[in-house]
Amino acid sequence: MPEPTTPSPGKRRLIGADTWPYLLAPLIPAAVVADLADVSATVVFFVSAIALIPPAAMMGRATEELAERSGNVVGGLLNVTFGNAPELIIALFALGKGLHEVVKASLIGSIIGNVLLVMGAAMLVGGLSAGRTHGVQKFGRTAASVQSTMLLLAVAALIMPGVFALVEGGGLPHAGDDRVHYGSDLEHLSLAVSCVLILSYAAGLLFSLRTHAALFNPHEEESSIEGRGDWSVRRSVIALAISGALVGVMSEVLVGSIEGASHSIGLSEFFIGAIVVAIVGNAAEHWVAVLVAYKNKMSLAVNIAIGSSAQVALFVAPVLVLASFVLGPFPMPLVFNGFELAGLAIAAIIANQVTQEGESTWYEGLQLLLVYVVLALTFGFA
Repeated sequence: MPEPTTPSPGKRRLIGADTWPYLLAPLIPAAVVADLADVSATVVFFVSAIALIPPAAMMGRATEELAERSGNVVGGLLNVTFGNAPELIIALFALGKGLHEVVKASLIGSIIGNVLLVMGAAMLVGGLSAGRTHGVQKFGRTAASVQSTMLLLAVAALIMPGVFALVEGGGLPHAGDDRVHYGSDLEHLSLAVSCVLILSYAAGLLFSLRTHAALFNPHEEESSIEGRGDWSVRRSVIALAISGALVGVMSEVLVGSIEGASHSIGLSEFFIGAIVVAIVGNAAEHWVAVLVAYKNKMSLAVNIAIGSSAQVALFVAPVLVLASFVLGPFPMPLVFNGFELAGLAIAAIIANQVTQEGESTWYEGLQLLLVYVVLALTFGFA
C-alpha cells in the first residue's frame, strides 16, 4: 500500500476552511428541542435556519466526492441534482402547508442571491486578495456567457405566465399574499411552461456535460476543489443519506415557524422567503464560490453563481410547480409579484452584462453587492 502523504499547507488551510459549518451541528438537536418545547417561533426559526447549514455543507461535500469518482457526465448530474437540494426540500415542505408565496419568494431570492450576492462577494474577495495583477481576475467568458444566456431565456419563460395574468385581468399577487387563487387556465399554462423549462434543462445537461464539456472545464485544475477525493463511495453515500434526512427535519421545523416568526419580528413572509431562506439554503455553496475566487479560480466561482441560478430557474422552479399538483391545497402557478419580476429581470440582465468581458474587479463585485442590498431593502419594505 502506498504510504500516506502529508497534505500541503494549501490543502490543510482549505480543509480547515471547509470545516466551519460543522461547528454549528449542535444547533440541530437544539432546534428540534425548541420546536417540541413550544419555544417562541422566532427562536425556533433562527435556530433551525442556522442549523440547516451543517447538513447542507455535508450534502455538498458528499456530492463533490462522488463526482470525483464518477467522471464528468455522472458527476455533473450529481452536482446539478443535489446542488440545490436543501432549498428544494424546504420549498416542498412549504408547498405542503400552502405557502406558495414563500416558495416563489425563495426561488427568486435564490436566483438574485446567486447572481448579486454570491458573485458579488466572490469578485470582491478575489479582486482584493493578494497576488492579482491590478486586481483583475480572468474567467472563461464562453462558458459564463452560455450559462447567463440560459438564465435569461429561463427568466423570459418565468415572466410570461405573469403577463398572461395581467392581460386576462387577474392581476399580479401582492407580496406575501397566499390567498390569491388563479383559474385552471393559468395553472395549465404554468404546467406547460414547467415542462418546457425541464426539457431545456435536460438539453443544457447534454450540452454542458457531453457535447461541449470542454467549454465548461477548460482547465483541469479548476474543475474541482483541492482536498476532494478523500472519501470512499460508501462514506459519501452514507453522508448524503444522513444529510438529506437532517435537511428534511430542519426544513419541516423551519417552515412550521415561518408564519409565527414573521408576525413576531415584523418581517413579511415575502422577505423571509426571498432573503433569509434563500441565503440559508445555499450557505455552503455560497462559501465555496467565495473560497475558490480567493484562490484565483474565478471561472469556477462564476460557474457556481450563474450556473446555480440557471438551475433554480430551469429545474427547481418547474419541479415545484409539478409537485404542487400533488402537495398542498391547490396547484402553484408561476405568477410572481411585481418585486419578484423586477428582481428576475435585474438578475438576468446583470448576469449577461458582467460575463461579456471575461474579467472582473473588486469594484465590480462591490457594485453587485450594493444592488443586492437595494433589492433586500425594497423587499423588506414590501
